[in-house]
Amino acid sequence: MCNRSASDGVEESVSRQRTRTPHPVLSPAVLSTVPTDEIDEAFRSMFAEHRDRLFSTALRLTGRRSDAEDLTAEAFLRAYRSLSGFDMERIETLQPRAWLSTILVNEWRNQLRTASRRPVLAPPATDIELDLEDSRPGVELQAECRDDGRVLAAMLAGLPDRQREAVVLRYIGDLPVSEIAQVMGCPSGTVKSHISRGLASLRPTGGVDPDTGRALGGGRS
Repeated sequence: MCNRSASDGVEESVSRQRTRTPHPVLSPAVLSTVPTDEIDEAFRSMFAEHRDRLFSTALRLTGRRSDAEDLTAEAFLRAYRSLSGFDMERIETLQPRAWLSTILVNEWRNQLRTASRRPVLAPPATDIELDLEDSRPGVELQAECRDDGRVLAAMLAGLPDRQREAVVLRYIGDLPVSEIAQVMGCPSGTVKSHISRGLASLRPTGGVDPDTGRALGGGRS
């Protein structure tokens, strides 16, 4: 069985959508003065540098690999459309990590609102797959890390949405509190409170390492 990386899934989704609409149709009021090839180059650079981190953030928000791929792809598509309306000065002064995280979180919130209006048939499950027949060196370590991932995903899913956002952006997205405040649209003090309460809720069930964001032992010897 051939393992497909998260980056492959995200890149395929973005490529399909951009092929269907290679250059977004924008009104004259928002058309960029920047040549299209320069916008494309800025986007390619941003995608290459931030796709893995953004996917990891999406995975911890959604708890499902397929949902995370879709969410990450949609965030990058929205970013591309926005870049197409920016001038070069704005492109050059962007803080890409915080900007992309803002787009991702806003899209996730939109999806949550949409889902809340639908009947709930079953609780969401985490589906982080592992090819157990993979005989490559290090597969046991991969399995252990994947188990940690499942534990952490389940723990994060139990947090209120705002606490989950804050914890994920801090320990998975690796954003400083000041940038998380921009992403979440709230004061830094509120972000710190969300993080503190989120970690306090996680600790009784095993918790996370406050320095790394990884699941703690919780009963493992």
